[in-house]
Amino acid sequence: MIVVMKVGSPEPEIARICEDLAGWGLNPEKIVGKHKVVIGLVGETAALDPLQIQEISPWIEEVLRVEKPYKRASREYRHGEPSDVVVQTPNGPVHFGEQQPISVVAGPCSVENESMIIETAKRVKAAGAQFLRGGAFKPRTSPYAFQGHGESALALLQAAKDATGLGIITELMDAADLDALAEVADVIQIGARNMQNFSLLKRVGAQGKPILLKRGMAATIEDWLMAAEYILAAGNPNVILCERGIRTFDSKYTRNTLDLSCIPVLRALTHLPIMIDPSHGTGRWEYVPAMARAAIAAGADSLMIEVHPNPAKALSDGPQSLTPERFDLLMQELAVFGQATGRWLPQVEMAVV
Repeated sequence: MIVVMKVGSPEPEIARICEDLAGWGLNPEKIVGKHKVVIGLVGETAALDPLQIQEISPWIEEVLRVEKPYKRASREYRHGEPSDVVVQTPNGPVHFGEQQPISVVAGPCSVENESMIIETAKRVKAAGAQFLRGGAFKPRTSPYAFQGHGESALALLQAAKDATGLGIITELMDAADLDALAEVADVIQIGARNMQNFSLLKRVGAQGKPILLKRGMAATIEDWLMAAEYILAAGNPNVILCERGIRTFDSKYTRNTLDLSCIPVLRALTHLPIMIDPSHGTGRWEYVPAMARAAIAAGADSLMIEVHPNPAKALSDGPQSLTPERFDLLMQELAVFGQATGRWLPQVEMAVV
């Protein structure tokens, strides 16, 4: 259920209402919007009469039921208002959200060595990216494939961060590595293979760093939103959804099927920001620019692009990685699309002119 307060409702009255509702065994969560305050109610609400709640205070405008199984992730929970996930980086705050400028995350699949990660960080920053991606811990289908350098790679990501001021996004695979990874990462990524690792979702939900939740390889949209609900229910409201392609019957031409239709679907269902990863979504660098442009046109809030200084020698995912030169060109193209939608950062425009 959600309780919608009238415009101008006094703070002491809102606090009193929350206290009264908590006394009913409910968990009230205050959500401050542009014009109104909404109180989300989580708990056993099926037997509650909305009219009974409305009688608590004349400042209550209406009481609505949330019919979705994912309560906190649903758009109704915020009374239709989108989330603004703010990430603090050395270069300043970056906003992820429907009403925010498009943010770009770029970098290699894996952190290979110091010179490579710093060189890549400098190049993607010069092109206009706000975040560096790079895997310290890599989940791979084959146990014989490169698994990442582990904790030692976190120090290399920190060096790249110090050299450029970019925010860092990197994947967490094991809860045992959470503290060390959170020291470096500005956004913690939960990968496709761990999307339904519910104990891990609870752990990252219990800490404050923003979470990038990638869609599982065979996950429905509802599966994905229910996974996000685990993080939100554990107390972390800062969740970004990332579409990275799903497995379908046709894998001959692309690595996965990039589901761009999820953008309007998610927009109707949830308040959470939406990122698109066309690199994993296609598995072919030559298809990445077209899908990145299409993602912006469809309304994506952010893009994640794999960039490697020498893709032919990459230790993982070289075929889907752009060279820095190709990334420069792509950012110039994306600026045109971003400007047309009114969602392109001025500093990015300057960087690519």
